[in-house]
Amino acid sequence: MNYPKRVIKKGEKDEKIVRAIQKELNARGCGPVTVDGDFGPKTLAAVKLFQTRFTDQNGNPLVVDGEIGAVTWAALFGQEKIPVVDATKSSLAAAAVAVAESQLGVLESPLGSNKGPEVNAYLESVGLGPGHFWCMAFVYWCYQQAAQKLKKNNPLVRTAGVMAHWNAARKAGTRCITTKEAADNPGLIKPGMIFIISHGGGLGHTGLVESVHGGMLVTIEGNTNKEGSRNGIGVFRRTGRSIKSINKGFIEYR
Repeated sequence: MNYPKRVIKKGEKDEKIVRAIQKELNARGCGPVTVDGDFGPKTLAAVKLFQTRFTDQNGNPLVVDGEIGAVTWAALFGQEKIPVVDATKSSLAAAAVAVAESQLGVLESPLGSNKGPEVNAYLESVGLGPGHFWCMAFVYWCYQQAAQKLKKNNPLVRTAGVMAHWNAARKAGTRCITTKEAADNPGLIKPGMIFIISHGGGLGHTGLVESVHGGMLVTIEGNTNKEGSRNGIGVFRRTGRSIKSINKGFIEYR
């Protein structure tokens, strides 16, 4: 059964979906539950048991919340039941992703300095000198290069502040997709969208979505490292972020 584009949880009214889940839970040894279409306490317990025993497509533990979003659905029914999104209709977004891909492997010089020939250029694009955090500057620079190539105006907010960008984009009416909306329907997220993570205190981290695989993202990020830390040492491709881990949301520029 294909993912229904919303989170399935206790009290779900679509009995056909619930019966399919119950049948699969039993087949995976997480029952027995009666296949009756009722997502009640016993089915909830079985879902949580499944989430403790199985992992996502990258081998990471599932979130044990008793809810079946895209990541748990893929683990339960198979990755092929979740759409892969690796294309966008926006020429600007596609070009920005291509620019970001060309920067993979760029490292700070010296490491840990927030400096270096390429890093300095990213920061300069938002009006800053060397030494500042640069994940948002990297995203702006990628779109700036893409816009110049396509002879378009760069629609992004010119700032190095992650949360400042998120707030300004929402205020301007730019399409912003919340984490809940994206978790319910991963098909909303397209390549070239900008993810926003808040770390509190006005600080955050960002990068570009390269593709979407169920509830998991492939991203290209600046000022990070292989483990996905903020204020890291270079530009890396990451495959370990789930949509639910993006605690603010996504911004779409066209």
